[in-house]
Amino acid sequence: MNLISGVDITSGALTAQKIRLDIVAQNIANAQTTRTPEGGPYKRKIVSFENELVKRAGGSPLQTISVSSISADKAPGQAVYNPQHPDAGPDGTVQMPNVNLAFEMVDLITASRAYEANLSVVKNSRTLAMKTLEIGK
Repeated sequence: MNLISGVDITSGALTAQKIRLDIVAQNIANAQTTRTPEGGPYKRKIVSFENELVKRAGGSPLQTISVSSISADKAPGQAVYNPQHPDAGPDGTVQMPNVNLAFEMVDLITASRAYEANLSVVKNSRTLAMKTLEIGK
């Protein structure tokens, strides 16, 4: 029985969820950013995961996840009438980012729960390994 392979699988998931948490934090931080270096308002970022095979010596390959891409959400942002805003157009409207804080909070909670679940796997694997070592004493 190899407990380390379970930790290897979980480490990929932890890395992927951490990147997802970072992107959600970036989206929330830029929810009101109307000017970016690329021009225009901030575009919400979306993380995509992919399945990845982890090859083991002498055993069947196992599957973990990794981040396949981080892309910009193409949905348009809301136009808000605010003629005093420095980025207001000639009609007095400002193009806001396409970040919906409610969606970001759902993503944040989902990612943090997945991260916690993967940490529990590592913690339980460690406990099992320690209990196994105690058998020989």
